[in-house]
Order: sequence, then structure tokens, then C-alpha cells
Amino acid sequence: MDQLILADLITDLPNGIRLQRAVQTLREHFECDAVGLLSLDDDSLRLVAAAGLAHEALGRRFVVAQHPRFATILSRREPTWFDPGSMLADPYDGLLDDKKGLPLPVHDCLGMSLYTEGRPWGIVTLDALEIGAFDSAALDELQRYALMLEAAVRVTALEKENRSLKLLGSSNSGTLQIMDESEIVGASDAITQLLHELDVVADSDLPVLLTGETGVGKELFARRLHRRSRRSQQPMVHVNCAALPESLAESELFGHVKGAFSGASSERAGRFEAAQGGTLFLDEVGELPLSVQAKLLRALQNGEIQRLGTDQVIKTDVRIIAATNRQLKKSTSAGNFRADLYHRLSVYPVHIPPLRERGQDVLILAGHFMELSRARLGLRGLRLSYAAERALLHYNWPGNVRELEHVISRAALKTLSRGTSRDQILTLDPDVLDVETPHVSLAEALHQDDDALDSYAGGLGAKAPRPEAHLYAAEPFYGPGPDHSTVATPDTTSAQPAVAQKIIPLRIAMENCQRQAVQNALIQTHDNWAQAARLLQLDSSNLHKLAKKLGLK
Repeated sequence: MDQLILADLITDLPNGIRLQRAVQTLREHFECDAVGLLSLDDDSLRLVAAAGLAHEALGRRFVVAQHPRFATILSRREPTWFDPGSMLADPYDGLLDDKKGLPLPVHDCLGMSLYTEGRPWGIVTLDALEIGAFDSAALDELQRYALMLEAAVRVTALEKENRSLKLLGSSNSGTLQIMDESEIVGASDAITQLLHELDVVADSDLPVLLTGETGVGKELFARRLHRRSRRSQQPMVHVNCAALPESLAESELFGHVKGAFSGASSERAGRFEAAQGGTLFLDEVGELPLSVQAKLLRALQNGEIQRLGTDQVIKTDVRIIAATNRQLKKSTSAGNFRADLYHRLSVYPVHIPPLRERGQDVLILAGHFMELSRARLGLRGLRLSYAAERALLHYNWPGNVRELEHVISRAALKTLSRGTSRDQILTLDPDVLDVETPHVSLAEALHQDDDALDSYAGGLGAKAPRPEAHLYAAEPFYGPGPDHSTVATPDTTSAQPAVAQKIIPLRIAMENCQRQAVQNALIQTHDNWAQAARLLQLDSSNLHKLAKKLGLK
């Protein structure tokens, strides 16, 4: 184990992968069911790497004051072991992958605080369902390995900072963090690449046009751009262009003097002056009236504004970030938006992907919103059933992240209203989610059966290998002879009429296909589980878990 972690310390690895590998190594070494690495962010802890925990756990922020076990671990510099009979609530209740949605049985729990540069960075936790898994020797080992974890945290943070310095050519902050401090939650490739792109453009003063569907969170990305810019110490002023009446839009943007119009009883500065030295965020800029668009263009071109009712010129120094859910380029062709203003605003266009293109981020975001609902409603726990996870993954999400937040909040209230006690772990089922999902084919369902196949490297953007579709073809058969890699396919050239087959529940069909594929792989590899896992393109631990579920172990 020492060699594995030490080797990763001197290897250039993508963001988060080093920590994920360290967590997986800890889980295998201590032979426990779950390991979590959580970073401290103000008064909360959040998972940056995990093994054996449900996907939704990665989106949660655990307020330390609400979780006495975490508070106890943070208060000590040495390992903390919790007696199986401890009355302190376990933050992972219902979140262990094999026990998702169920209260954790009496089990062993071990944790330790981690420090970098003499300051608390976070904690590492180990959970084993077998009582007695952690003895005094395990406590000593964890204290030793904690030093390596701290080194891994430090190296990862330094590499992240160095990459930022190379890209931006300037220093942002002396505080090193593994996860971003913003409210943007997600680890998909789409979001990871987008955040990287935004970090690069943030350091410039170029106008940025954020485009995307309603509900994708354009304002959050605008705020991140401002926080990462050289103007971060100056104000960011938000203007909702869709809410500006045409008669007041000019006054709101540029200000007015006393008597400029009926009701102007005093002088008033506009949003441009309020954002002086900082950022002006023009939300829903496509809704601006054409008359105001012309005056906005002049302000952007010359860096000058005039308050309504005076000829006095005021010099401005603001960075413009605009956002819209419209196709502005088409609006210019239709004459609804000025082409010259469009080109001025879209110096650097950035498209925010819809939620349906973000994969497992749906579950991570769901976990984030469930933790908020749990705290707001005073619940012991709030979890998703496996069927609910699949429903969320298969839904199209026309309202994007905003719709997901509303779905989770509404489902929590519905479940609570059915008479469930707040002291229980509430499990959200598909019937309370109120989302319509399309029919899913067997191949798709197998490909997305994350309760059996997901690897938590995916939680930080590293995709776990998936089995090829042909391995789960109905009745797969590996031919005899030295080469067993070919899967025989049914003879589709036969002229015999098709025979109607008995329909069985999808879940049973899935398990039958999985069981057959695993058995064939074990036969081909002479019961060598490691080789079988490689043949099936699965992580070895996931294969053992799947085999146990299918009754093969």
C-alpha cells in the first residue's frame, strides 16, 4: 500500500484521480466497506473522493454542527474509533452502496482529521459492516497513512495551482483547495472541461456571452467568472433585462438626474456606475428593447455613459458578462437583436450544457438538493431508491438543474406527508418524483445499472470501464478451441418463423444476462477473478460485488 500511494505522489495525474486512487487503496488495505475523503469548506465537509458510497453522496455538503461524528473527528489530531453501540448518528446512514436507503447496521467506524500547512484540511473516514474490523493496530496504521494522504492532498493542490499559473500567468489565491468553492456541483466531463475553460477566460477582460437552456444555472457560472477574475474584490452587479420595462430600462442602466422624467425626485446612479471597477452581469440580455440596445452598444464601444437628463459624460470601467437562453444569432437575422451589439457581447461565447448531457451529475446534484431538503425539513436522512436513480437518469430534464431542485424538494415533502417519521430515513421512490421516463431497452438498462457496475473514480470525472454490449447479448456462447473471444450470434438467415418468447420482468432478464456473462468469463479464465474482471472490463471489486448480488459467491 505504501508503494502505491508513494508512486502516485511522483506521478502526474489528472485532478482528483490521485485522491480517488488513494481512497480505493485504503479500502482494499483495511478490507472495509466504505472510505470517504472529505474537505473542510467553512462550516461544512464535502466528499472529494469515495469508495463504497452511493453516487448521490458526492453532491452533499455535511454541516459539521449537524453531524457530531464528523465534529468529533475534526476536534482530534489522532484517529477516532466509534464504538458500535455509539448513539451518535452516522452521516452515511443509507448512503453505503450495498445498503443504500437503509439504516446502517451496528458496525465499526474509524476516522481521522487531516492537516495541510498546519491548518485543518478535512477528514478521512472508514466504515466496516463487520464489527471488530478495526483494532488498535488499525488505528496505528491509519495514523501513519494519514501522513501520506496529507501529502497526496498537498501535491494535488500544488499541481492544480501550477496548472492555473501556467494558464493564467498570474496568481489567484494563496489558499489551496482540491474542490472549487463555488456552488457549481458536478464531475462530468462536460462540466469539468467547461470550468477549465472558464478559469482561463476569467483572467481576461473579454466580454463573455453565456448561452444555454432555461434552468442550467447561467448566473452561477457568471459568478464563478467574476470570482476568478482580477475584479473579484470589486462588485458584481446583476441586471435582469427581462424585468426592465422599456420606459425605465435606460434609467436603470445609466442612471438619471433630478427632474429627468416625471417622478425623478432625486439624482440616481445606474447599474454601470454601481459596477465600476467590477463586473456587470446582463441576464436575459436578449429581452432588451431595441431602443435600449443602441444605447448599450454605445456604452460598450466608448466606455462612456450619460445619465438620463444630462449631457455630462461618465467614464466607466466594467467587465460585461451577458447571458441568454435565446438563439441571438437567429434573433439578429430576424431583426429582434442588433447584430453589432451581438458581436460586441459575444467576444467569447460559452455554452452551458443541459442537464441531460451531464450523465451521473444528475445523481450528484440530486444528493446536493436532498441534503438541503433534509436540513430544511429536519429529517434524519433522505435517500434515493435504485429505481428512483434510474428514473432520474432516464428523464430528459427540460427544466434542467432548476427542475431537478424542484422535483427533489417536492418529492421530499410528498414522502413526509405520507406519515413517515422525521426520525426515519426517508427513501424517495419513482412515484413521488413525478417524472416521466421513456422506455429503456435492455442493453441501455444493463449499461446504466450503476448499483452493480459503477466505480467511484467516476465521481471525480474519471470514467470507470464498462463492459462491452456484446458480453451481455442474450444467451452468449463462447465457442470451443484456443480462441474463446468470439461470441456466437443467432442465425438471422433462417427462414423459420419467429417463436413468441415468454416475457419476464426486466430486472430478472438483466440479472440473467449478467449472470451468464460472468459465468462465461470465469469459465474462460479458469475461475481467475482478476482476469475475468479484465475480460469484462470491470473493476475487480465491482465484479465481486456483482457476483455476490447474482448469487455466484
